[in-house]
Amino acid sequence: MDSKTKTKALQEFTEATGTILNPALRGWKEGGGKVVGYFCSYVPEEIITAAGFLPFRMRATGSTGTELADRYLSDCNCSFVRNCFNMVLSGEYDFLDGVVWCNSCDHVRRVHDNWKHKVKTPSFLHFLSLPKKTGEKQVRWYQEELALFKDSLASHFGMEITDECLWEAIRRHNQKRRLQRRLYKLRKGERPPVTGAETLAVMVAGTAMPLEQYGQLLSDLLSELARSEGNANYRARLMIVGGILDDPSYIKVIEDQGGLVVTDMLCFGSKIMWEDVDEGAKEPLETLARYSIKDRPGCPRFFGVHERRAAFIRDMIREFKVDGVIGERLMFCDGWAYEHYMLDKDFKEEGVPHLMLDREYLLGAVGQLRTRVQAFLESIGR
Repeated sequence: MDSKTKTKALQEFTEATGTILNPALRGWKEGGGKVVGYFCSYVPEEIITAAGFLPFRMRATGSTGTELADRYLSDCNCSFVRNCFNMVLSGEYDFLDGVVWCNSCDHVRRVHDNWKHKVKTPSFLHFLSLPKKTGEKQVRWYQEELALFKDSLASHFGMEITDECLWEAIRRHNQKRRLQRRLYKLRKGERPPVTGAETLAVMVAGTAMPLEQYGQLLSDLLSELARSEGNANYRARLMIVGGILDDPSYIKVIEDQGGLVVTDMLCFGSKIMWEDVDEGAKEPLETLARYSIKDRPGCPRFFGVHERRAAFIRDMIREFKVDGVIGERLMFCDGWAYEHYMLDKDFKEEGVPHLMLDREYLLGAVGQLRTRVQAFLESIGR
């Protein structure tokens, strides 16, 4: 399933998502700009932007295997980290000037451990301690972690990152979030002008392009989509819930069966932009910490916030008129395994159709995926 609107902007977003060193990123580097990679959305892009660098969300797009990484990571590590570290070892991330992690999960921690001891470059490597709870103490904890990160980044590259720079970065990233929410709002109608696969391409590109270039392209796309007739040729309106899904072709397989994905709760989707960072707070690092710990929709790595997550999903189901929910998780991701189990119990009580899918990072078993989605659509009478 494709939208009827074919625009230059959509094509550029798709190209940026389909590779690691995309044309915009290459142009940034050729102009002397620095790029800092980061694992997990709990690392605030704003601090990297405030330093004048381009934040790049780590992916393994284009990976063809894990033969190099398998010397250091076990088969019980998820295929995202193994494919990603394989690309590091093969030199495809040599363009990075720094890398930042947080302890989002043990799989990602193992990449940090091996990168630090085996790869050693780039010379700026930083690890953030992300709390497991979401109270006020944890906000203060993470604020101190962000201060250490900011100071370490500034010291390493010989610069000063002022509060004014941080506030300006927060304002610019909030502007990006507002544009992305406008894209999602267009999908609430009966004839959404953009598919779920195309939307994911736009969102992934937003983690790999200079802010101004991305914002202009997205503004152009929104203008063109507003004039589109939209797409009414679908069997059901679906929501995708899960973790790090950065491959639009996975959603395209689902949509080619007739289920149009109209919204999501994904690490490259609504979770990173449904709320703004508070620009009225007193301290920029405090508001960034509060955004990461308390304000934005959290993932299952946090304790005690399942009900909040479930309420967010229920609101999405109602706002976007969702007929069924597909939960996806990477194999060996324990957090999303128990989260989908609890959501399944909730949805059964509430009569919400729910399909749980396990997957590997690289798209495979397409025939099985098609069959399960077809059966799901039939089970909900579509």
